Amino acid sequence: MPVKNIDIESEIINRVTDNGLSCADAFEIAWKLQIPACDIGAAADRLKLKLVKCQLGLFGYKPDKKIVKAEDFVSKELDDAIHKCLDDGKLLCVKSWEIAAALNLSRYSVSCACETLGIKIKECQLGAF
Repeated sequence: MPVKNIDIESEIINRVTDNGLSCADAFEIAWKLQIPACDIGAAADRLKLKLVKCQLGLFGYKPDKKIVKAEDFVSKELDDAIHKCLDDGKLLCVKSWEIAAALNLSRYSVSCACETLGIKIKECQLGAF
């Protein structure tokens, strides 16, 4: 049976803090309801909620909005994995997650490597960017 908007919105409202829904909570809801993450992002928009605490560190942090930082060193293995997945010179959010899982790294670490390499991440799975 399809999940109704009211069910999605109810799950979101139960997890809101400071008028925001964290990326991690959004994905937990998507997993629980077995729906695409972008549906959670769309519902958060309908509810006029901010998406916060991106797991890549790209948005939703105070006071500077993003926390991702360039690193001193990026391993050849990570560099190669990132470059192999580029789409028009940028890395898709979903690909950054896949790389993190494949290399047993945090998602944030992949994002920091991209920052070091001057590679932008695009197409947030929640629709934030």
